[in-house]
Amino acid sequence: MSPAAATTAFAAVSVAAPNPTAPSRGRVRLPLRGVPAAPRRAAASMAVSAPRSGAAASFLERRESERALHFVKYQGLGNDFIMVDNRDSSVPKVTPEEAAKLCDRNFGIGADGVIFVMPGVNGTDYTMRIFNSDGSEPEMCGNGVRCFARFIAEIENLQGTNSFTIHTGAGKIIPEIQSDGQVKVDMGEPILSGPDIPTKLLATKNKAVVQAELAVEGLTWHVTCVSMGNPHCVTFGAKELKVLQVDDLKLSEIGPKFEHHEMFPARTNTEFVQVLSRSHLKMRVWERGAGATLACGTGASAVVVAAVLEGRAERKCVVDLPGGPLEIEWREDDNHVYMTGPAEAVFYGSVVH
Repeated sequence: MSPAAATTAFAAVSVAAPNPTAPSRGRVRLPLRGVPAAPRRAAASMAVSAPRSGAAASFLERRESERALHFVKYQGLGNDFIMVDNRDSSVPKVTPEEAAKLCDRNFGIGADGVIFVMPGVNGTDYTMRIFNSDGSEPEMCGNGVRCFARFIAEIENLQGTNSFTIHTGAGKIIPEIQSDGQVKVDMGEPILSGPDIPTKLLATKNKAVVQAELAVEGLTWHVTCVSMGNPHCVTFGAKELKVLQVDDLKLSEIGPKFEHHEMFPARTNTEFVQVLSRSHLKMRVWERGAGATLACGTGASAVVVAAVLEGRAERKCVVDLPGGPLEIEWREDDNHVYMTGPAEAVFYGSVVH
């Protein structure tokens, strides 16, 4: 997309806050790229109202224009996504370049990625595809899967406990919406073989890359590599650091050095971890293609796997992320990782493109 086209690709967006008790369906039109934005204070005080019951379904059915893309903004612990109902086609409704513009937090809607709900394949109920904020396409996203599940429940008008199968680039994923609204996801088995992650680092323990040495920014980091369908490099510290204080890290500086390190041919997500107890971990994440985010479900899953492999934690842990906690369990009986956490709608909107 040319710079000129990018300027006009998404002209305006209308939004409605998710408040089912609101009596009206008021909307606010927000300017995007090329249109002067209102001051932040004014935006914070704008009165918005929500569609009544059946919010997402009824909103997405509205057709203001043939050029309007309807969406729902969701977040899971602050990891936020633009959800698009793409059940009528296996082709995404926006291109990767357009997705990057939509994710821009200054000139677009603002998000860590755009997620498409597509028809299922190979016997699954649905297919999930996602474009990151830089336009790249990851295999899957843990927080995104939870948002995907809640979005499906809303547009399909499902009530109570529900589970379904989702085809992703990382294989079949099975989320379950629980009675308290939390979403529990069977993330499958972790992949520990170096070439399959992939990483060029040599195996150090039973064909797995555990506490291998990686030189970054003049420090020798001890890293454990795990794939949860997408690559992760997990570190609890470096030789030169007595204790890793994750809050002190300059993530925007060191994160890209890990992501683009020559030892990771497909780039990598990186988790920096502090052990609070054998059942309580704290992490910050630099996501491949998205940068620093408030939460990462596959990352939290990889962290618990790495902590167990290094003998630092039990198989069931609470993992604190900047956006809040996730419950992660790596079960010994089936070797699957299970993630439990929240997901909720933020607002509904449509963007003209």
